[in-house]
Amino acid sequence: MGKDSKTKKSTKKKKAPVYLGLDENGEPPEFPYVRTSESAIHNRGLFAASDIPEGEYVIQYLGELIKKKESTRRANSQHERSLEEDVGAVYIFELDEKTDIDGNFEWNIARLANHSCSPNCEAQNVEGEIWLVSLTDINEGDEITFDYGYALEHWKEHPCLCGSENCVGHIVRKEDWDKLKKLKKRRKKKAS
Repeated sequence: MGKDSKTKKSTKKKKAPVYLGLDENGEPPEFPYVRTSESAIHNRGLFAASDIPEGEYVIQYLGELIKKKESTRRANSQHERSLEEDVGAVYIFELDEKTDIDGNFEWNIARLANHSCSPNCEAQNVEGEIWLVSLTDINEGDEITFDYGYALEHWKEHPCLCGSENCVGHIVRKEDWDKLKKLKKRRKKKAS
């Protein structure tokens, strides 16, 4: 008779991780437009190291390419850790329908770019790489920000501290701002 499938050892080899953006020596590239520093928005942030013209590729989001199932597992784990230790939350960026980038690595300084309701950059998928691209001219010393684009369903978990004139108070994608305002208005009315 055949071998018991429970005792059969797997001969499947675990795939080596694939890191996006590192050179052949495993080193990240230098991004001359940015530097890190303390941020009024949230702990640390990215800042313009020099003037940046509109439409410029500012910095690439680096990290490990992972499948969606692993992405969900890591996102939940990173979120739980952030609640316990008051550290940055989830650094996973959606690349396409099958793959995400886990940018939770010290060498991925792009993970420090904070959200703003009035961002000066936007995240763009450029041939399978995520880049922050400047939406306007950015002056040396300005904080580099982009819209995180979070879904409305988790708005209470993500207060916004960007301080911009049009800040809606929570990190949600712009197309959901009107819905958020109506939702907050109804809740305020019920509480009165």
